[in-house]
Amino acid sequence: MKEKTLKKKKKRLIFRTSMLAVMAGLVVFALVSSFNKEKAVVAEGEPAPDFQLEKFGSDGETIALSDLEGKGVMINFWATYCEPCKDEMPYMEKLYPEYKKKGVEILAVNLDSTNIVVEQFLDKYGITFPILQDENGQVMNRYNVGPIPSTFFISPEGNVVKHVVGPLTLDKLEGYLQQITPEA
Repeated sequence: MKEKTLKKKKKRLIFRTSMLAVMAGLVVFALVSSFNKEKAVVAEGEPAPDFQLEKFGSDGETIALSDLEGKGVMINFWATYCEPCKDEMPYMEKLYPEYKKKGVEILAVNLDSTNIVVEQFLDKYGITFPILQDENGQVMNRYNVGPIPSTFFISPEGNVVKHVVGPLTLDKLEGYLQQITPEA
């Protein structure tokens, strides 16, 4: 009789342990799923998330996306160690004066952690458009940026028109800038 009782207890223990493991797995799945929803990709046609970052080389001057309402905005995520980023920067610089007059702002969000490297880069390429410093990666995370360069083109109404991952040619860049240029 004792043997039968022991077998029943053993079976109950195995069943309970199995159920507990399944329930723990479901809890982990639910937590991971909710975390991934928070990191949803900013999709084309959706409003661009607002942010505020310090302008590189300024004494605390910041730029917020919401301050540029009514303008087309190009947000380019880059770093000095990124070779394709180095290739497209001159194209942005070449088009910046013309499109700034037309109501388009180019913002380059730098992901480097060392200011000296960024200064040398900006001096070498003669960059005049605003460079924003995302030191703790808050904007990069908000926009769910993976590979760089990664560029978002935002309409004057504040919606994402296009998201491009990878380098831009001069022609492609100009085409996207034309799409976000405010109507005269």
